[in-house]
Amino acid sequence: MLRFIALLTVGLLAYVVLTDDAKASEPWFETETLNAGLGAAPDRVDRSTPRATLESLYRLASIDDWDAAAHLLDLSDITPSLQPETGPKLAAQLKSILDRKIVIDWSQIVDRPDALDVSESSRAATAGMVRRSLRLWEFDVGVVPTAIRMNRIKPEDGDPVWVFASRTVENITPLYEEFGPSRFEKWLPRVLRKEAVWSLMWWELIGLPVIAALSVAVGYVVNRIVRAIRRRISGRLPSRIVRAASTPLIIAAITTVAWWGAKNVFVFSGRIDVFISPLVAVGFVTALLMLILNVLEEVMDALVGFDDIDLTTREEAEKREMATKVAALRRMLALVIFLIGAGIVLSTANVFEWLGLSILASAGALTLVLGFAARKVLGNIMASLQISLNQSAQVGDRVVYEDHLCHVERINFTYVQLRDWDGTRLIVPVEEFVSNTFENWTLKTPEMLRILKFKLAPTVDLDALRDALPDVLDTLDPKELDDRDKAKMVVTGQDVFGIDVWFYVPCADPNTSWDIACAAREELVRRMARIEKETEQPVFAEATPAEAA
Repeated sequence: MLRFIALLTVGLLAYVVLTDDAKASEPWFETETLNAGLGAAPDRVDRSTPRATLESLYRLASIDDWDAAAHLLDLSDITPSLQPETGPKLAAQLKSILDRKIVIDWSQIVDRPDALDVSESSRAATAGMVRRSLRLWEFDVGVVPTAIRMNRIKPEDGDPVWVFASRTVENITPLYEEFGPSRFEKWLPRVLRKEAVWSLMWWELIGLPVIAALSVAVGYVVNRIVRAIRRRISGRLPSRIVRAASTPLIIAAITTVAWWGAKNVFVFSGRIDVFISPLVAVGFVTALLMLILNVLEEVMDALVGFDDIDLTTREEAEKREMATKVAALRRMLALVIFLIGAGIVLSTANVFEWLGLSILASAGALTLVLGFAARKVLGNIMASLQISLNQSAQVGDRVVYEDHLCHVERINFTYVQLRDWDGTRLIVPVEEFVSNTFENWTLKTPEMLRILKFKLAPTVDLDALRDALPDVLDTLDPKELDDRDKAKMVVTGQDVFGIDVWFYVPCADPNTSWDIACAAREELVRRMARIEKETEQPVFAEATPAEAA
């Protein structure tokens, strides 16, 4: 008997557990009644799938049937006697919120009663799962984001249906106060609130250019004010700071007007807001980061003070190195600020979510597209940082690049600016500059030997030429010469036309070595002509034009 009772108890417990598990596994929430105050839902209301519920909301809204649309909401938290009055009002407010803040990608709304998304990747967390609750969208309102969610609910006396969740219904009024029509829009004539084209109302087609024109006008006024302030500031650093802040202030002013107008005067629909919201975020972040970067650059310029210094002279070797490091610091700072700004914009503006590109973004495809498009720019930026870090070329260095004798004037993000000996500028992409071989005459020690090459007659008096070299050096500026013991004359070769004679001229500064070499060559030619006259022996090799060619 005791054994029978024990088995019966175990069986009852197993039945209770299995029953509870079965109920828990059902893809819906159970409730006694759903919207008891509204009565039975009319046949024109389809709540069988999430998409059907959303389609019903838009279809019923097009004919202003808000009484039927109220059945698409879970009004369980509202007293049944108040549901007939409150439900239609909340349904209209929800439709207005969706119109103004959401561009619906209908292909992403599941059209199955069990909400199983067959298009999901097998790696997704919800792949192959039936669901009883779906988060459709999310708004950053208040401390905690507010979600628009649908639940599948089964009343005791009916079939399971998809309705907007009771928590969503609770948040409709606050969302409507935040994103609903402004008082100005409510004041407009009804004819302007009718649909014009592309699901936009007439007042939107008029209001958008008005906001744009007002923003530009305010930007122009701010520009004039900043210029007036600059003219009244006497100090150099304050004047440069105001100049650096002018562009960010103009951008901030234009963005502020656009943001205020789109929030308080013209609350645009989702088709326009999908572009305005990211642009406002981009405008504010760009203005702030540009202000920080520009002001820091002006302060660094004022503290370092390289603008009035000729960095090409040998006395400024340390300042050349410092200028290059400061330039590298600027580029790294600008890159960091850009990445921070891009992250802020993408996180605050929800660009991918608004544009319906969340799948593309999460898959990394958009990153690959942008990376491929920007590979040249990013390559140049990294090459620019490489030059600054390894010091292969510093600002002010004397270099020979593709047969051009130049000074390095600037090392920018994407290009190197070289000043040729005749004053012309060469603009070379940084990636190309570091990929090609170039001579840096200033690297390590600035001293260098300039070699003057002559083709002379075999009968020339070499001893007289060798003795003339010290006299030639005496005519040059001693400050521009290095150790004179390095000066010498050598014969490097011969052929049928004559002998090759090289003169070594030690120069202290590569930046002036070309001028010193020209002066030495001129004096050597003058001495050779004198030797030829005194010895009555030819100094220069003689050849007909055809032979020379």
